[in-house]
Amino acid sequence: MTPPSRDAALPRALWALMMGNFVIGTGVMVVPGTLNDISQSLGVSIPQAGQLITAGAILMGLGAPTFATLVAGWDRRRLLTLSLVWYALLMGICALAPSYTALLPLRVLAVISPAIFTPQAAACVGLLVPASQHGRAITFVFLGWSVASVMGMPLAAWIGGTLGWRWAFGLVALMSFASAAWVWRDMPNGIRPAALSRQAWGQTLGSPALMLAVGVTLLSAFGQFTLFSYFAPYLVQTLGVGGGTLSLLFLWFGAFGLAGNVALSRWIDRIGASRGALLMMGGMALSLLLWPLGRAGLWQQALVLVPWAIGCFAANSAQQARLVHMSPALAPATVALNTSAMYAGQGMGAALGGVMIAQGQMLRLHEVGLVVMLAAMALSVWATNIQKRSGLTQSRQG
Repeated sequence: MTPPSRDAALPRALWALMMGNFVIGTGVMVVPGTLNDISQSLGVSIPQAGQLITAGAILMGLGAPTFATLVAGWDRRRLLTLSLVWYALLMGICALAPSYTALLPLRVLAVISPAIFTPQAAACVGLLVPASQHGRAITFVFLGWSVASVMGMPLAAWIGGTLGWRWAFGLVALMSFASAAWVWRDMPNGIRPAALSRQAWGQTLGSPALMLAVGVTLLSAFGQFTLFSYFAPYLVQTLGVGGGTLSLLFLWFGAFGLAGNVALSRWIDRIGASRGALLMMGGMALSLLLWPLGRAGLWQQALVLVPWAIGCFAANSAQQARLVHMSPALAPATVALNTSAMYAGQGMGAALGGVMIAQGQMLRLHEVGLVVMLAAMALSVWATNIQKRSGLTQSRQG
């Protein structure tokens, strides 16, 4: 039999999973996009409002590997659909929260869905496409996060600046219901990735190469979200932009983020996922290095954002593909841990950024982000070297 080409059409189910990630990503990023309005309308400081990001990220970080074990035997069509319905209900309730003290726990409950949907969608890929398409399929599914940065985050920022953050949360709730229906229609029955046994977890946690690669994701997200969590207040303070201009900057950022992920999805099986991840992190480090130049004006800031945007979501897509390629048999465990690391890094970055802002150090957030991003790149090189010595081979063909 002739093996399927890596350029063959992807199954329809992957489109539903990609759209699910778009909704999940929009809901995760709706807080950074509306942070100014949340702070003003609920009468809390920017660092306190930023705790919504930190608390949610902690739950997502701890929940991803925990839920991966709890839902191991579930049919993924039902699991992914239910997670989106949960997201819709809780995001809708969040939109009605009367105070910050009510919103915080509701937000934490809402992000149970990202802790389940994103890693389980990625874990399904190996059962939906042949090995030759794994890298392309995984990056395609994670394209939803890039699309969220193009459409979801700018839209949330615009709605938050014109109608208020509650309307932005409500929009995510409606999109979640629609996405749940799509997943239910196109996802086939009987998709059940292998259960995560104690032995599988032991092999994963005991592999230096795999755990170092997961650490790369942790540091990369940490370096980004020290500043990314506070883009809105930072840009208002340094450039005095209004809600419309802020939305356009988010749209600009998202457009290049989408372009970066699309480009990577086309080339990742040729250049290798570890090399792709390193290139994307290098772009983000360049933006952080040049960050002070953006204070000169709007266009300067927009140009400085470009390398970061290109690498932002593509880097995590490359990391997901990297882990699957390193050990396909352990993919359910490594994808869950990688998602956990991504969310944990977001929480760490948001927490540290909030502390620095409270101390009047908003203009130095990029310095910390740069140091952490360079550490992530160094760790990535180390992980690749350990991988080669340990015999875990990453196939460039997926």
